[in-house]
Amino acid sequence: MKLLVTGAAGKVGQAFLPAFLAEQRFSDFEVVALCNNRAIETDDRRVTVIRGSMADEQVVARALEGVSHVVHLAAVKESPDLAIDVALKGLYLLLDRFRRSEKGRQFLLLSGDCVVGHIFQGYAAPITEAAPRRAYPGVYALTKVMEEVMLEQFGIQYDLGYTILRAPWIMEKDDFRYAFALDDTQFGGPPWETLVEADDLAKMRNGDVFPAMRDAEGGFLKRNFIHVDDLVRAILLSIDNPDARGELFNIAMNEPVDYGAVAALMETNGRDRAEIATPFHSNWLDNAKARKVLGWKPSVGLEELFERAWNYRRGENDPRIVWYPG
Repeated sequence: MKLLVTGAAGKVGQAFLPAFLAEQRFSDFEVVALCNNRAIETDDRRVTVIRGSMADEQVVARALEGVSHVVHLAAVKESPDLAIDVALKGLYLLLDRFRRSEKGRQFLLLSGDCVVGHIFQGYAAPITEAAPRRAYPGVYALTKVMEEVMLEQFGIQYDLGYTILRAPWIMEKDDFRYAFALDDTQFGGPPWETLVEADDLAKMRNGDVFPAMRDAEGGFLKRNFIHVDDLVRAILLSIDNPDARGELFNIAMNEPVDYGAVAALMETNGRDRAEIATPFHSNWLDNAKARKVLGWKPSVGLEELFERAWNYRRGENDPRIVWYPG
């Protein structure tokens, strides 16, 4: 067996690859890591690194030689100049060659809850895999919708074995702490400048306060997260799993993170709460299908996510990395 991993040098890729290599079930697999802007360093003899763009047909052909399984993690965010090459042309080249291979068995795509609009679109009930795709504005969400549709259609057209894992905001190390930072170290968004008047934001930054967003209905915002460790376990359970063939799974925490609950945890640490009105919607990404079909369950809940993020201390050789622009 031979596995191709795209995006092996990214946040998920760097967590997935060592976990895959350590899994006894995959001990007879060889691995090809396709990297472009960043490359991985490894001395594992089972791993071959190929540098190049997914939009290059020759690179794709070389990367797919003898491959039986693909884990497609490569992505770009709000970068229109790259989105077409990576999300559309690159994926098409991978799929078109993979579906012609006699060895091809499974193509696994990592997608995101941007496909259903995460906090930008409102849902009256938990969001299941049967929910319609409703992207929020921007290139990234649009390309993820198109990726899912393209892969599903290859499954219909050519009986290609595929699996889609749809994850929300992926956390590692101290990401969760920086998601609430009020200064320019803020991780992700939305930027506070788009929600708070300049004078009020300046006062918040000068005080010892913690931001707690409220949703469009007035309650504390509830947003979906997943820790990278839990996501990696879901990927491992999906690879070469006949029950995952032709299936889409939501991979999220059992409950969305309640921003009021996070603020309460901070209040026990002496931080006052600053409530921020937003136009966003509280949503719940339902993970019941993944728990039943894959036998997967998340191990990192809110309190552990909080503890890991606030207790994490970076060394000199562990800088914070913004994996995607935007």
